[in-house]
Amino acid sequence: MSAGVGSSGESEVTGASGAGAARGTTVARREALLALVRGGVERVEDLAERSAVSISTVRRDLAALEAAGSISRTYGGATVATPFKEQSLGVRMGLHTGEKKAIAAAAADMVTAGATVFLDAGSTTAELAGLLRGRSDLSVVTRGPEIAILLAGEPGIEVTVVGGVLGTKSHGTTGALATEALRRMSFDLAFLGADAVDPVDGLGEPTLDETLLKELVARRTARTVVLADSSKFTRAGVGAGRVPAWADLGEGWTLVTDTGDRARLADFEAAGVTVIAAP
Repeated sequence: MSAGVGSSGESEVTGASGAGAARGTTVARREALLALVRGGVERVEDLAERSAVSISTVRRDLAALEAAGSISRTYGGATVATPFKEQSLGVRMGLHTGEKKAIAAAAADMVTAGATVFLDAGSTTAELAGLLRGRSDLSVVTRGPEIAILLAGEPGIEVTVVGGVLGTKSHGTTGALATEALRRMSFDLAFLGADAVDPVDGLGEPTLDETLLKELVARRTARTVVLADSSKFTRAGVGAGRVPAWADLGEGWTLVTDTGDRARLADFEAAGVTVIAAP
């Protein structure tokens, strides 16, 4: 009996020691990986080669580092996480333009004659608005003044601008006037933008008002479509004032993005989101 207890106890100690060593190895490997990213090594393949581990291990470690807020994942790699700072619409219009044009083109194919469409404020939705010019028999509701102006001269499109408090950087309206108006409307399609997109947390925005407005629109539409390039697939820094508010990413929604990386999209599909990778 005594020998049995001793043998069992030794096994438990050995097992605990082994687990502790494994955790220590993982922590050390991730710290080394973080140092490489901070040093400018960003591609997954390069990180795997420099770390002498498999690409799948690097991807798992990057996911853990992103969840901890240490890095931001990018298409094919990672970069150092920086504090979230809302960019002006003018700046965002000049970022990832090729990706946004491809996303907008895929989204435009969803819009059919006779539809009532909500267009969120934002740079990608502005690209979509440009592709709707020349269409006929459309009703467009938007909280983005630039989008309204872009479509105002189109004879085949009826444009409604949702009032409210105008964001100084996003140029999107929010507040009581906006929510009261949207509560009385319904849509066939709603195209939403976001500053960050995560399969668990949803759509990240700088203010709670914006997240509540997006959720309200989603409740008032037959089909909700999120337009987001893959640079926004991050939740790094949440809780540290970088992206302080999240809107639910509803089951049955559609995500149109620029990447076809199945590993990065699998979590969205597991959450019940239909994913369309723009060519």
